[in-house]
Amino acid sequence: AVQLVESGGGLVEPGESLVLSCAASGFTFPLYNMAWVRQAPGKGLEWVSTITDGGLETSYADSVKGRFTISRDDAKNTLYLRLDHLKTDDTAMYYCAVGRDTYTWSEDAQTWRYRGQGTQVIVSS
Repeated sequence: AVQLVESGGGLVEPGESLVLSCAASGFTFPLYNMAWVRQAPGKGLEWVSTITDGGLETSYADSVKGRFTISRDDAKNTLYLRLDHLKTDDTAMYYCAVGRDTYTWSEDAQTWRYRGQGTQVIVSS
């Protein structure tokens, strides 16, 4: 079964940075496009970023472009999201996600069928 375990969240002040990690198992991680999605308090699920298998292509939501960086280490079956210049609006539960198919590529957060339990990011002064 697909298992995704996120870590690295925490409480930070505006302008600070965090690195989120996601340990993947139960599927052939190197073959799959991967994504990060988030859910802010009282809001719906929002797509954040996607990376292709092999990591050659990435895509970001406009709200995080230039501040967040997605990457992957296929040898470790691990996905990362570096969050720089954090804003209070970035406060959310962050989820690592994978689609049903290896080639899933979508800005619709609901398309990413499998998600982990999430890691909480709180940005507050």
